Amino acid sequence: MSERLIYLDNNSTTPTDPRVVEAMLPYFYDVPGNAASRNHPFGWKAEEAVDYAREQVAKLIDVEAKEVIFTSGATESDNLALKGVFEMYQRKGNHIITLKTEHKAVLDSCQKIEKMGGQVTYLDVNNDGLVDLEKLEAAITDKTILVSVMWANNETGVIQPMKEIGEICARKGVLLMSDATQAVGKIEVHPKEVGVHIMAFSSHKMYGPKGIGALYVSRKNPRVKLTAQMDGGGHERGMRSGTLNVPGIVGFGKAAEIARLEMKSDAERLSALRDKLETGLLNNLEESVVNGNINHRMPHVTNISFKHVEGEGLMMTFNQNIAVSSGSACTSASLEPSYVLVALGLGDDLAHSSIRFSLGRFTTDDEIDYAIDAVTKGVNHMRDLSPIWEMYKEGIDLNSVIWQEH
Repeated sequence: MSERLIYLDNNSTTPTDPRVVEAMLPYFYDVPGNAASRNHPFGWKAEEAVDYAREQVAKLIDVEAKEVIFTSGATESDNLALKGVFEMYQRKGNHIITLKTEHKAVLDSCQKIEKMGGQVTYLDVNNDGLVDLEKLEAAITDKTILVSVMWANNETGVIQPMKEIGEICARKGVLLMSDATQAVGKIEVHPKEVGVHIMAFSSHKMYGPKGIGALYVSRKNPRVKLTAQMDGGGHERGMRSGTLNVPGIVGFGKAAEIARLEMKSDAERLSALRDKLETGLLNNLEESVVNGNINHRMPHVTNISFKHVEGEGLMMTFNQNIAVSSGSACTSASLEPSYVLVALGLGDDLAHSSIRFSLGRFTTDDEIDYAIDAVTKGVNHMRDLSPIWEMYKEGIDLNSVIWQEH
């Protein structure tokens, strides 16, 4: 049992489905053409494969194939969307609204836009991770050109009320963008239906290959225009130049097709496994709490704080066997608590003590049993070594303790 490796970090990246790999293989050697080579059969076959994959991806999210722009991944898609809108619509206004809990690809792009003369409002979220719709509406001004809200959060799995947000943006005549990387391929995501005009997502979060993603860009009602961020050759409707990654796109298409057919049954199975994991840990370990709204979240994700335990230290008790993610981000030489959890109102201690478990298509019931056991032992081991836990158990009010600094 000690040698087994269990992967519960599927929000970071998913394993590539063997059926996807099989679909990709011919395009590495047998069909080596460049999809832009229009004067021989190798190029035609590559172009056909790209067109077919574009249809598969479009069908998953219920949009037109021409509205799918291939990129290198959601980070590039976020950059193209935010900077592309800002540059294209500068005459209309320079104000963008987003959330403090967005992915760094959105937050860092927004900071760059501020340096370019843009104004960005970073909205707080409620303690459960959901946006306050009234505050969102109140933040929109006559200079606002874009609202950017992620569909599902990568750390907590919390799903935002996209339909209600879409209605607000429609009333105000403002474009709505969503980073839907964690949602597409796992739950029903239909941007047109809810009023999302631009949407970023990635293949490697839905059992496809890394290094390929897409941006949905609405072609009508409204027709969204973006200033290209990558010049040369005019590929992808002039929005994203560069030789197309044909094997990656083929894999992305296959992953999208599998997701469309199987995500409902995947979600049912994974939510049952997630609930089993959650219940097992919360029943075994006192002073454990689930972070984020438990009624509006992805079926495969749970983020749990184990009070008076340091998350990174806890992970070291089992990370030879189980892959998870902690609520700390290692930046430079210091361990920072997750900015997402801090935005939910968690103190540094709770944010530092959190672990994200993200299950996937290949997670088994047996692996969940093993994880419950390993994490329970790890938390108990860490608490046995902790003087703070000992004080807590003795009934000392830790908030009243005056800690001496050395």
